[in-house]
Amino acid sequence: MPVSVRLDEETKHLLEKTAKIMATTKTNLIKTSIREYCARMLGQYNKTPYDLLQDLVNEKGSGMGDLSIKGEEILRKRWARK
Repeated sequence: MPVSVRLDEETKHLLEKTAKIMATTKTNLIKTSIREYCARMLGQYNKTPYDLLQDLVNEKGSGMGDLSIKGEEILRKRWARK
């Protein structure tokens, strides 16, 4: 399927230089770049709420028995540190 894209001079130069260094065609480089970018973006949008907060959650447990009472306060403190 033919698609036409207009590039500014800086982007065009960057594309040509990268394709030359990688010993590939501009077309192949564009296809690969679009596939990788789209896969990465779709991966971010398909994350569950847990996936988005996973780095804030301690895998070993909190060791705190009052999470149901002070949960919001604890999360706010963790977010402030990140």
